[in-house]
Amino acid sequence: MKYILNWTIAWLAAIVVLLLRWTCRVRLHNDPRPALRAAGVPYVYSVLHAHQVAAAMGGEAGTAAMVSQSLDGELIVPTLRLMGVTPIRGSNRTRGQTKGGREALAGLIEHVNSGKPAYLAVDGPRGPRNRVHKGVAALSKKTGAMVINMVAVPERRWILSKTWDRLQIPQPFCRVHGYFAEPVRPNEEESLEDYRRRIEASLNALEAEHDPAEAPTVVVEEAASDEIAA
Repeated sequence: MKYILNWTIAWLAAIVVLLLRWTCRVRLHNDPRPALRAAGVPYVYSVLHAHQVAAAMGGEAGTAAMVSQSLDGELIVPTLRLMGVTPIRGSNRTRGQTKGGREALAGLIEHVNSGKPAYLAVDGPRGPRNRVHKGVAALSKKTGAMVINMVAVPERRWILSKTWDRLQIPQPFCRVHGYFAEPVRPNEEESLEDYRRRIEASLNALEAEHDPAEAPTVVVEEAASDEIAA
């Protein structure tokens, strides 16, 4: 019974997001993807957990996304499929038990090496909010892909203020602005942690510039040493 209920909720949510996508207009700013495609340079998307729904409004078909094995992850899978995104299940190591993070990272690496982009909600699945985890840095280093930080800002939105990420949902018939930072290039001589910090600084500066009302003033720096995926 619980499975049927979760399945129903997941598909209802997917239909709602699909309807939102049809009613909302997307405007992209400083989009680096045409130049990267022309140069044959692979790339991976880096977005905040709070922006997942808004980012889906302009999702790129053929992208693979890491999705946690939690209930939240289960609920988002139908939405991703309807958007043409391939879900790859996995998450961080939690309380000493693996949740498939390494396997999912391997799947993303294979996907990016095939010439297609990948997508990570880089401060998920449990936060801290705006704290970029190491998965996106590891994926970029292992594939040579550029990291494209993006924030999605709806002109009208609902904000779930009681959730850890302050999840944003665009209101129907609004415009969603997608702002891109300059692509972040991996450096072989740079440590994974230093690269992670560079990605985090770029993403948080982008949000502070284009959505200062939602950008936190302090980003928590603590994280598990064995974290693998966003």
